[in-house]
Order: sequence, then structure tokens, then C-alpha cells
Amino acid sequence: MRFLICADIITGLCLLALAAAVVANFAANRRTPAFDERRSPVATATMTAFGVLVYATIRFRWGGLPLVQPSPEILGLRVAGLLLLAGGTAFNIWGRRHLKHNWADHVRIYDNQSLVTDGPYRIVRHPLYASLIWMIYGASLAYLSPLAALENALIFYPMMVYRARLEEAALIGTFGDAYRRYRQQTGRFLPRLFGRAARRGNGEGRQDER
Repeated sequence: MRFLICADIITGLCLLALAAAVVANFAANRRTPAFDERRSPVATATMTAFGVLVYATIRFRWGGLPLVQPSPEILGLRVAGLLLLAGGTAFNIWGRRHLKHNWADHVRIYDNQSLVTDGPYRIVRHPLYASLIWMIYGASLAYLSPLAALENALIFYPMMVYRARLEEAALIGTFGDAYRRYRQQTGRFLPRLFGRAARRGNGEGRQDER
């Protein structure tokens, strides 16, 4: 019971921090002129709708495992999930702050667009999307919800891949070979731990699928 109260508090703080960061993005976005935009069905509204689905799945225990009297192993798994949720939130906010004026709700290329490859973007190409995926898996572990993890894998992950591909096509159109080199060196949602060896052994198309 004490863990559940702690998990609820940490989860609530993570959601509040993420919501505040999104509001700050929208506020800054209004002051930045754009010259090219491709509207996407995957945007803040649809991501929020999916977040509500996951929240309901966890809160109403749809397909959830019992939370009472967990074994030490299960408790350790839940603690790891909570850490992943909190770490994913911090990584998401770091990515948003680092992206600065380049953030957009839809796929947008600004007049003053810059290619961001440092900070969290040295670790993965899409830290905002990656961290949301991590957060949902973390919450699924913390609250023992296999259905939420399945929703993440079958619905949210494909949404993020679709949105990431749209953005990458726009960035290649703007930055050309500079972005292609960055894409070869950096994983999409997971760090490319063996990137140099992979680049020698594989073509660009396979590397891009992380």
C-alpha cells in the first residue's frame, strides 16, 4: 500500500511536469514564424488521447495483475518501472528545453530552423517520442498492467514511428547530408551502442529502424 501511494504521488508529479513543459512549448511556439508545415494526424491532441486511454487502463485495472502483497522480485520490478517513468519524464523535459524554438505540434520547418544534434539528441534522434514510450512502459511495470504495455507496443509505438519518419523526411529536405550523417550515427528511440560497427556492417536503411 505504501508503494502504491508513493507511485501515485510520483506519477502525478511526472504528469504535471510534462503538462507544464508542453504548455511552455505552445507558448514559445506562438512567437516563432514558420515557413513550411505538414500537418500530421499524430500531434499533441492524439498523443494526449492515447495518454488518457493508458491512464484509464491503469487506473481501472483493465487487464491488470493484482497489486496486493507483491513478492520482493515483483516489488523490484515495480520500483524499476517507477524509475523508468521518472527518468523518461526528466529526459522528455530535457529534450524539450534543448530543442528550444525548433519544437512544433505538427511537422514544421522554421525560418530560423537549426539542426539539433547535441544534449539528449546525441543519445537518440527523437528524445521526446522515445521518452514517452519509456514512460508508458515504466508505468505499465509500476502498476503491473500488461494491457497498457501492449497498447504502447501496438498503438503508440507505430504512431511515434510514423511521426518520426515525417519529421526526418522534412529534415533531410532541409539539411540534406548533414542530417543523413546524423541519422547514421544515432538511434531513433534507443541509443546506438554499437553504432560504428553497425555502420560498417549494415546499410543506412537497417540502421534507421531503431
